[in-house]
Amino acid sequence: MIFSSFTGLLAAVAGTKPLQAAAIIAGTFVLEDAATLIAAMQVASGALPLPLALGSLYAGIVLGDLGLYGLGRFSASHRWARRLVPQHRRDLGHSWVRPRVIPLVLVSRFIPGLRLPTYTTLGFLHAPLTHFAFAAIAATLVWTSGLFFVGLKLGALMMRYLGIWRWAGLVVLLGVIILVGRLAARLYYKKRTPP
Repeated sequence: MIFSSFTGLLAAVAGTKPLQAAAIIAGTFVLEDAATLIAAMQVASGALPLPLALGSLYAGIVLGDLGLYGLGRFSASHRWARRLVPQHRRDLGHSWVRPRVIPLVLVSRFIPGLRLPTYTTLGFLHAPLTHFAFAAIAATLVWTSGLFFVGLKLGALMMRYLGIWRWAGLVVLLGVIILVGRLAARLYYKKRTPP
């Protein structure tokens, strides 16, 4: 299970701050929200310092976001992409996303499943990198901090009341976050779709 593997990795590198930071950063590339909750629970248990956990989470998530943008940008330079999306369509897309980069990034940060297609599309359409980076950093600070501190408080409660079963509580919490995100996405699309 991914939770036990990531927790085991953090335990194995305990006391070695650069390796702990690298493990958290790597964890964000697999599952950001799970890495955030696990790091929060490790901080709650005293196994991980708070500044190291948050700093590593921020770094990993922003690097991942920039990587998705870069992947989209890189794919736009290939012949197959130029055949699939003609230049006039890319120009139309660029004109449409340019003034909307910040809202697009903010919405996609808070609705699970939208980051990959949104960030790669923004890169593909050559959206301004500075706007993208600013929005990605701002959204990461808000979302990750909120999720981290909820996980920290719930982690302390779960450790106190659930003991060894706290990891099951973490799985349930992560499931609730995913379900709420899916529900929010459905409601958002339902509102935007004309009857």
